[in-house]
Amino acid sequence: MRNRSPLISNQTRSVIVAMVTILTWSAAFPVTRFLLDHYSPGAIMVLRFILASIILIAMGIVKKIRLPELRDLPLFFLFGVGGVFAYNFFFNTGAAHVVSGVGSFIIASSPIFTAMWARLFLKESMKPMAWFGIALSFCGLTVIMASQIVGFAFNIGILLLFCAALSDSVISISQRLLVRKYTALESTTYAIIIGTLCMLIYLPDGIAELRVSTLPANLALVFLAVFPAVVAYVAWAYALSKAEKTAHVTVFLYLLPFSASLIGFLWLGETFSIWSFLGGVVIIGGMILTNVFGRAKQASSPGK
Repeated sequence: MRNRSPLISNQTRSVIVAMVTILTWSAAFPVTRFLLDHYSPGAIMVLRFILASIILIAMGIVKKIRLPELRDLPLFFLFGVGGVFAYNFFFNTGAAHVVSGVGSFIIASSPIFTAMWARLFLKESMKPMAWFGIALSFCGLTVIMASQIVGFAFNIGILLLFCAALSDSVISISQRLLVRKYTALESTTYAIIIGTLCMLIYLPDGIAELRVSTLPANLALVFLAVFPAVVAYVAWAYALSKAEKTAHVTVFLYLLPFSASLIGFLWLGETFSIWSFLGGVVIIGGMILTNVFGRAKQASSPGK
């Protein structure tokens, strides 16, 4: 009897999951902007990820996930501290100064850094066109930074979100390495727990602000904990594990700034200058050149 081919290939599954994940993350921009009227950046971070950690621990117990091996702990710490904690610290703090549309375009530059890390650590080849795309994206970032200068005062939120983009690329690469050995749930659970432990310094502020917060704000916080934090992280790890190459998944980050801008406009009435939009388009154009036209075929690993 012949083996039947799966109705949906692994590559198709990774594409579907990546698109749903991006839409979920897109909502995190305006939701965070909304919450900053009710909570401090640190309080949002710690309350969100304590709840996320509880959910993940419960899922881990039900699924009977494995403990990480000692030799893999440095990679888990990189994911948890350099990725989860650092990204959310920079993102929450920077989002207080920048509207959703502008911030999402800056975060969307993370695949550029992911491509560079993939070249260094995953040995994924890059053509000269990729380096041109990287340079073009940095030009777009420069345009956005210049558009946010008012009265010769630089918007510190731009720099903070740039650091968040760097941290986001750490998440993609560390997940890509971890899912070679661990499941999406395993890699996400331990990284988020490690990141949450770093966030506990903000717990006193979180408890104090939670007592006086409103129901809509608390519901928004629960949304951030369940969907962008838990569901999206696990789904993103799953998509990376099923993709043939990292770029096949990270390419969908191009959609994030446009959907985040739309949600921010419809919900919060946010707008931004034409120069910020043009800078964002240049960033996206550079990423397309890098990830679509600038990636050479990946070299085979030894033994394959």
